[in-house]
Amino acid sequence: MRLYVRHQLAVALAAAVLALPAAQAQAQEKVLNLYSARHYQTDEALYADFTRATGIRINRVDGDDAGIVNRLKTEGAASPADVVLLVDVARLWKAESDGLFQPVKSAVLEQRIPATLRGKDNGQGSAWYGFSTRARVIVYNKATVQREDVDTYAELADPKNKGKVCTRSGSHPYNLSLFGSILEREGAEKTEAWLKGVVANLAREPKGGDTDQIKAAASGECQIAVSNSYYVARLMRSTKPEDRAVIEKVGIVFPDQQGAGTHVNVSGGAVAAHARNRAAAVQFLEYLAGDAAQAYFANGNNEWPAVRTVKLANPALDAMGDFRQEAVPVAAVGANQAKVQQMLDRVGYK
Repeated sequence: MRLYVRHQLAVALAAAVLALPAAQAQAQEKVLNLYSARHYQTDEALYADFTRATGIRINRVDGDDAGIVNRLKTEGAASPADVVLLVDVARLWKAESDGLFQPVKSAVLEQRIPATLRGKDNGQGSAWYGFSTRARVIVYNKATVQREDVDTYAELADPKNKGKVCTRSGSHPYNLSLFGSILEREGAEKTEAWLKGVVANLAREPKGGDTDQIKAAASGECQIAVSNSYYVARLMRSTKPEDRAVIEKVGIVFPDQQGAGTHVNVSGGAVAAHARNRAAAVQFLEYLAGDAAQAYFANGNNEWPAVRTVKLANPALDAMGDFRQEAVPVAAVGANQAKVQQMLDRVGYK
């Protein structure tokens, strides 16, 4: 009996010794848990390059912005998330306000990312950083609308454009961000009057996404549309004949080039409030601010890099040309969304 027990102990000890290297390897493996609302194929190369450069493996959870934010809230302190990527400043600001991010103080990020494209710094660093930008442009039917009649956001509410305008829902975050920018620049009274004028000029009730608005302007369902620039660029780069036909019928304007400049939104990232792998998370954000990652944003998903010195290799963005951006900090834009929503409710902008 004693021999049998000794044999069993020896077997167990041998198994433990054999298992030790595997356990140590697992414990030493570097991992980053990423919650991402970006659903762009070119981002796969971003993640693969980061892993090759650092040895840090990325576990990714995909979802839309609202789903990711709700998941973070539900998981609370038990959340495994280290980094969160969202695609609109209104959503970034709301997640920050809900305590879902932690501030990051990084000389690399502060040097590379303009102050207007990151969250407010409370002395401990910014809670989030924008890594790519997209402009909110005006698209118009070249056969029925003159460019000079739509070269400002204000003209979307001008009576001369009555019955010509189409947009997606006024409450969509892309529009909330644009309207929040106008509120920051123009004040509450002028902004609400402007929103009322836009509603009066709508050709139909708001519906669909930005690509639907572009197609509606081209087809004559409406004549003037509002869209994020990368939707336009996708159609410009498409090889489908139907997409090429749409682009041939429309013109694109960067509004307010003689005034405050064109509104830009951001796709940004943050370190999650309960990140267990904080060092890796900060390293990942700093990587996203590097030239190689910034080029992926521009050339892969038709977004302008936050680091404006990065050279582009994107024919659609080149064709659109350079433009002057507004100087309104995106953090202020996000903070205005609740006030804007109240205005939308009052003027009946669905």
